[in-house]
Amino acid sequence: MRAGGGAAPGALALVLVLVCRCLLLSPLGLHSAGAQDGNGCGHTLLTPHSGTLSSKNYPGTYPNHTMCCWRLQAPPGTSLLLAFGDVDLEPSEHCAHSSLLLTDPQTGTVYGPYCRNSIPSAPLLMTNSSTVTVLFNSTSHRSGRGFLVSYATSQHPDLISCLVRGTHYTQEHISVYCPAGCKDIHGDIWGNPNQGYRDTSVLCKAAVHAGVIADELGGQVTLSREKGITLYESAFANGLRSKRGSLSEKRLVFHKACDDVLDVVTFNASSWWHEVDVLGQDRAWVAKQAALSTTGHSWAAEPGAEAAWLELDLGTRRNVTGIITKGSSEQHDYYVTSYRVSSSRDGKNWRPYRGSRGQEDKVFEGNADSQGEVSNVFIPPIIARYIRITPHSWHQRVALKVALVGCQLARVRVPHPYGSTLLVMLLIGGFVFLCSCLLLLAFLCHRKRKSAVELNCGITKGYPMLESSQVCSLQSLPAPSLVSFTMAPTPGDLSWTHSPGYTEPDLVQVSPSSQTGPSTFKPLLEEGYTLPLVLNHYDIPGKHHEYAEPLPPEPEYAMPFSELEPTGMRHSTCIIAGPAGCSPVPYQTPALQPGELLAGVERTGSPSSEGSCGLPRHCPLAHVYHEAL
Repeated sequence: MRAGGGAAPGALALVLVLVCRCLLLSPLGLHSAGAQDGNGCGHTLLTPHSGTLSSKNYPGTYPNHTMCCWRLQAPPGTSLLLAFGDVDLEPSEHCAHSSLLLTDPQTGTVYGPYCRNSIPSAPLLMTNSSTVTVLFNSTSHRSGRGFLVSYATSQHPDLISCLVRGTHYTQEHISVYCPAGCKDIHGDIWGNPNQGYRDTSVLCKAAVHAGVIADELGGQVTLSREKGITLYESAFANGLRSKRGSLSEKRLVFHKACDDVLDVVTFNASSWWHEVDVLGQDRAWVAKQAALSTTGHSWAAEPGAEAAWLELDLGTRRNVTGIITKGSSEQHDYYVTSYRVSSSRDGKNWRPYRGSRGQEDKVFEGNADSQGEVSNVFIPPIIARYIRITPHSWHQRVALKVALVGCQLARVRVPHPYGSTLLVMLLIGGFVFLCSCLLLLAFLCHRKRKSAVELNCGITKGYPMLESSQVCSLQSLPAPSLVSFTMAPTPGDLSWTHSPGYTEPDLVQVSPSSQTGPSTFKPLLEEGYTLPLVLNHYDIPGKHHEYAEPLPPEPEYAMPFSELEPTGMRHSTCIIAGPAGCSPVPYQTPALQPGELLAGVERTGSPSSEGSCGLPRHCPLAHVYHEAL
């Protein structure tokens, strides 16, 4: 029957008595989700997702002869997780005098009883049920603080107690779940939302003060432990006043988004006060003086005006997460102690703010003096363009300075039922179009590259293509050098040995069996030639391509190319005697390289006389020219 407790078999009767007494309490409360009944109940806040409960007068001594019963109910499909913050009941054998007992009505499982000499073995208790009944019983005793227990669903395994402080952690980044109801639990905090809090502060209570969570809801909290500062200033925010503290080793900084001061386009008010001081000077407490950033006095309503209000126009809809209020000024002691807030999107239809529970209009706690600033958070936030503040109570006169905190509204579009299908179709169509464009671009690039190759190689239509190794062979050959050619040793002999001082003419030899290569001379008409479609290196301006005419059959001489004679270089003059009646024609040959001999010397075995080229003296040498390629 029991789990995790220290009850002997003799105490089972006491357990059954306590359960029966709990079931005999008000059935209305016990059958509702999160209910309590009895005269020994202390601070209690129960919600479907989390909550906190304690004995009467906690952390003071609990009274004699009291009893309380709480019924905890989690949403279907989840189980309950309990965090024991403190269990300090006067010790007795088997906790017979004062005890804390937990039972599962569905399965009959019992946890406890617990007292000072029989405490839970672990600070967290995971149950297997969505319903747990908590029984507290006290008899005559002298000491004991009582108990404090928090709970949450199994979806929040990082649940902590309201008594956990920042000094309980050593890591720099912390993420925990704070239960609802920690605001009114005993514990001190030092600092404010802007500076941060001393690490000795109770963590969940500081989170409520900073506006990270609402006390009536609880929630996930993320914070960092950073280097401490010299002095922590006091502040009043969200119904809590922090203390002024000194230097600490570490400080707690809560992570909070959407916390910027919003710009107000226009301030409007139900009325404003036109003051005439004792010196007869006029002072207007108009609506625009309600901006928190303005100097001097604030906005003030006309004396005796009923239902005064101050309206702020943000220009467009905003996500409003908080509000900061202040009194009149240092020279006057006017301030608003409590107020209500309403919102509108069009300036005509107004909706009062009711907080997270939404049962009644929420009254915010305002200022306690005319100089200090007080912050309040909107959880959930307000989404509106117009914010109206209606003072509920005030000191001496309705006077107020205000600023709103929040951020721009994130535009969220409602998904269309066919939105996903349309998106898929658009993606597929775009992909197909992109692939088509890429294929077309690749084809055009290939055609352009092919045309460029044909242009550079001089391939024309009407001629067969060369072998792959012969394409562009003419283009890759080196340019001919400007050198002089030597005379042939005998007329018509073209097979002399080349010397390193000469270069060979560029020739492309094609065997008779091979395909005929392109020619630079105009083809005959009977060859079936058609006009080429590509340009070549003989292109000249005109309508059609033109070609070089072939050399005439009559003998012609090619003028030798001459180049500047380097210093130290010597040429010998060769005079060739022509036929009778023809004057000799001198030719210059380059100087011999070391080890070279003229052809005449090689044949006769003796050097020729000066002024000759080593040729036979009586050689009717005609002019030699090269045939067209």
